[in-house]
Amino acid sequence: MSLTLDLSRTPAAAAAAPVNLSGLTRDELRESLIAADICPPEKARMRASQVWRWIHHYGLTDFAGMSDIGKDVRAKLAEAFTLARPEIVERQVSKDGTRKWLIRTAPGIEIETVYIPDVGRAGALCVSSQVGCTLNCTFCHTGTQKLVRNLTAAEIVAQVQVARDDLGEWPSPKEDRRLSNIVFMGMGEPLYNLDHVANAIDIISDGEGIAISRRRITVSTSGVVPMIPELGERTQTMLAISLHATNDPLRDALVPLNKKYPLEQLMAAIRAYPGLGNARRVTFEYVMLKGVNDSPEEARALVKLIQGVPAKINLIPFNPWPGTDYQCSDWKTIEAFAAILNRAGYASPIRTPRGRDILAACGQLKSESEKVRASALRKAEQAAA
Repeated sequence: MSLTLDLSRTPAAAAAAPVNLSGLTRDELRESLIAADICPPEKARMRASQVWRWIHHYGLTDFAGMSDIGKDVRAKLAEAFTLARPEIVERQVSKDGTRKWLIRTAPGIEIETVYIPDVGRAGALCVSSQVGCTLNCTFCHTGTQKLVRNLTAAEIVAQVQVARDDLGEWPSPKEDRRLSNIVFMGMGEPLYNLDHVANAIDIISDGEGIAISRRRITVSTSGVVPMIPELGERTQTMLAISLHATNDPLRDALVPLNKKYPLEQLMAAIRAYPGLGNARRVTFEYVMLKGVNDSPEEARALVKLIQGVPAKINLIPFNPWPGTDYQCSDWKTIEAFAAILNRAGYASPIRTPRGRDILAACGQLKSESEKVRASALRKAEQAAA
């Protein structure tokens, strides 16, 4: 069963573009080399392994640099394929060190990707899986942008490549990584694009390439219940749930998807997640909204809701964005909420807001590709000031 929205292909122009090898799984890469007459089938596995390491371990963007491959083969590769990175439209750095890139992967297709230092083992990259979103969560800026299409595996992997280019992390380091974790918490609902997300995870986690362990990759969903078991079976990644409420009426208002998959169904799917245990806990994300979901009663209801589930709860101070009516809970209120969870035995870190000054914090991402490009708008505002 698959609920993947097949929106990743545009007409003729996309079909005519050369295939970017960065987005192919090992099997797809091998098959593509055979189909393009780069090598015979009996040599395809060896050749694919060579190409794979140059792309994903060394970060090459030019076939000419593949020194252990003959010049004639490199020329054929360059003729048939590409390794080009997407265009970086804008790069911003927050005063706290958070980095945000506005990336254009195709005409009219822009996404935002955020690197957050000192998160996870060393630093986490928040990647997008769709351009826009269909879920319309009322507290989320990203949800105000209509869905344009799914991202391909190549476009998802490209976000990691762009970040590693900027961080200077090629070849793939074994120790002292600056980018150690990947979180699918950017634009879009990953489970509505599971085929491409799963392929991208296969590429990112491969030990002879980017080599980020599946245990350090987290996929966040707002609750696409039928796809949760398949996510675990296909990716073996960590699961995060964008929860934000402990009862159906409130969650219906905050996360409209709850009307289709209410809490009882969601919790059953979470309890059945493959590999769930103390070493592989579910993360519940809970945005703190003043006067909406932040009372002590809500905290106690949350404890009851997740009882028996190996879990931690990330309490997220609401990050404001232009036009929202929501406000962030007071700090004392958040601390009191966390204390109730802690006493019940759940780790409940209060997530320090990062990148707020560049709209890079949780729930603030939004590419302005269907309106005016964000950077052009900012420049216009600065010129008018």
